[in-house]
Amino acid sequence: MHQNFKTLELAILLHKKVAPLEIPFYQKEQLQRASQSIALNLSEGAGRFTSSEKKRFYKIAFGSLRETQTILKMLELKDEEILSLADKTAASLYKLIKAL
Repeated sequence: MHQNFKTLELAILLHKKVAPLEIPFYQKEQLQRASQSIALNLSEGAGRFTSSEKKRFYKIAFGSLRETQTILKMLELKDEEILSLADKTAASLYKLIKAL
């Protein structure tokens, strides 16, 4: 599908890491939607033909990433692996947006 799309791979991994967290249902549901939205919008953006279309979807993905990070902060999550992965995904996505 999207070969060598590092940012998408990071987003998928982030979603897989947050999915099993044992947190209240209402937060779990929102966290799963937000983290899934990152990967889905990256994928949809990659399938677009113009830079402006790609950038639009990548910016939506970035918003979902920030939402994911905010939920993790509200939960006071101490899992350094997940927090670091979220930061790494954010940095990669930011570079992707700025490159367009």
